[in-house]
Amino acid sequence: MLGEKWTIYWNEYVSDTYLYGSELKFHNKNQVEFHNELMPPGTVIKQWYSKTNFWAQRKEPALPIIDGETEYILKVNMDVPENENITIRLAFFDRYGVEAGYLNIRDKETRFKCPLKTYSYNLQLINSGVTRFTFHSIILQEVIDEEE
Repeated sequence: MLGEKWTIYWNEYVSDTYLYGSELKFHNKNQVEFHNELMPPGTVIKQWYSKTNFWAQRKEPALPIIDGETEYILKVNMDVPENENITIRLAFFDRYGVEAGYLNIRDKETRFKCPLKTYSYNLQLINSGVTRFTFHSIILQEVIDEEE
């Protein structure tokens, strides 16, 4: 049984986007084209946060608050050319900002649980040999235990 669902889009705020040599086209909120022939593998292309300092960064968190007791499904809606790859990295932090764990995802759909001491987390789109792709959205959804 599935619970609450959140859709994460690539907003036009570009401070958390790799722009060096990149061509970025925002057609609408669920269709963003990215192209960069020279970006090295391992580079973070885009980053989203569950916790921000609004007064310093002037932006709101793009990710929902999640906990370590619930299981989640992460669905990646992107068009990536054959033989090219993208990695999604979820990094979890405790309340002191120390990394409490991470998860690297290469599949279109993944089930996961974050560490119990997770206070905040970020989601990174990482180049794993891709030169172009179209980003639609990332969906994060709770999995509710059927026994409850």
